[in-house]
Amino acid sequence: MKKVVIIGGGLGGLSAAISLAALPGYSITLLEKNNHLGGKLNVKDTHGFSFDLGPSILTMPHLFENLFTKHKRKMSDYIQIEPVRPHWRNFFEDGTRIDLTHKIEDMLTNKALTPQDLQDLKAYYAYTEKIYEVSAMVAFDNQLENTWEAIRFKPSVSIFQNMDYFSSMDQGVRRYIRNPYLIDILNYFIKYVGSSPYDAPALMNLLPYIQWKYDLWYVKGGMFNISKGLVKLIGELPQIKIKTQSEVISVEKKNQSISRIHLKSGESLDADLIISNMEAIPFYEKITKEPKGLIARYQRKFEPACSGFALHLGTNKVYPQLAHHNFFYSKNSKTNFNNIFHRHTLNPDPTIYLVAPMRTDLSQGPKGGDIIKILPHIPYLDPKRPFTKEDYQTFRINILNKLERMGLTDLRKHIVVEELWTPETIQDMYYSNRGSIYGVVASRKKNMGFKIPKRSKLYQNVYFVGGSVNPGGGMPMVVLSGQQVVDQIVKAEKN
Repeated sequence: MKKVVIIGGGLGGLSAAISLAALPGYSITLLEKNNHLGGKLNVKDTHGFSFDLGPSILTMPHLFENLFTKHKRKMSDYIQIEPVRPHWRNFFEDGTRIDLTHKIEDMLTNKALTPQDLQDLKAYYAYTEKIYEVSAMVAFDNQLENTWEAIRFKPSVSIFQNMDYFSSMDQGVRRYIRNPYLIDILNYFIKYVGSSPYDAPALMNLLPYIQWKYDLWYVKGGMFNISKGLVKLIGELPQIKIKTQSEVISVEKKNQSISRIHLKSGESLDADLIISNMEAIPFYEKITKEPKGLIARYQRKFEPACSGFALHLGTNKVYPQLAHHNFFYSKNSKTNFNNIFHRHTLNPDPTIYLVAPMRTDLSQGPKGGDIIKILPHIPYLDPKRPFTKEDYQTFRINILNKLERMGLTDLRKHIVVEELWTPETIQDMYYSNRGSIYGVVASRKKNMGFKIPKRSKLYQNVYFVGGSVNPGGGMPMVVLSGQQVVDQIVKAEKN
């Protein structure tokens, strides 16, 4: 029986544990430093409000279903989901409002759009479908880990043509879309991976296609119920032992492998295999304590994706103009992205993602109240440009001014509960690299959208899961990384 230690109980770690437990011959111990499982999928209940502190959008539910199918269960017995309508609502400074619908044909219900806009969207959809088909083959089906592997696997002509290899995401959008509002909307799908559409490769245009193809979902009772459902399944699998409040602080190395893990509590565990849901760079920095030069090389090649400024508000007033998911756009989107990713500053006019889950689920807050989760993207923590408490307070004021100006009248007067998360909070809670929410940035110049390989280049028995490794960030990809890493373990043991 091989001893497997999984470091971190985020979705990637839970997925890896469940997938490995479907195979004979493994004894699995999952260690989590916090007192909850689910990683960034977290929740806080206070004063009658239930705040989902992490992800708010579920797509590609079939990837979650796979975990239950492996054990001859049905996901619906553990996690109930329902579609969200509309997918999201988009607000612009000039008063224009556009709903993103689950069917492209329904977009003409928006008065701001024309039949020509619909034809442009259909042409764009056909373009994104080609990108998705190649990407699915490269990243999902065959688990290729870098551009060179992708080119070697399939003729380069197909890669260059069907994935629009030489374009940025923004250039791909503008090739088909003329309406400036739709350009902003489609470009902002890059939020799923915390990057910039002006820097990210055009292959990221698969993100709108995925949402249209697989729909957008809400988990009944709150998104944290994904974690609860997976933990319930794990409780039925005797091969898996879970230990929360168990922080790993160091390891013992032997023959290019890690043989033993030491916990903050003083306990030690032997390990034949290690799967780290802790991101690779913090793992090498904090746990295996690699030389600073090696860490610096990893930081340059695998720069963090952005972080976020998460403001969770409970109000005593309902704002009926909001949908479940909403975006309030910057006057100049390019300036917003440049401030985040190049200047590393807090943009005074950010694009704001706002979630109002009580549009779908009234059980999340008190009657007559509203939950308003505000999440503008901001830079990851940069020691050369640290943010002060005053910087964050000014940014908060700018956000609330913007929302009140764009229709949430007297929002500040109706706040009864407030919870703030900064990049420092995220880094401390999850040991994410520089407070990044989405792992590694998608960049044409740095990585063409590929992340860190799942198998360690330094230790033969160490694997990684989560948003910092392939296939990438976002809940579906993180869950898929846990399933893929088991495939890699099985393949390695056969060779």
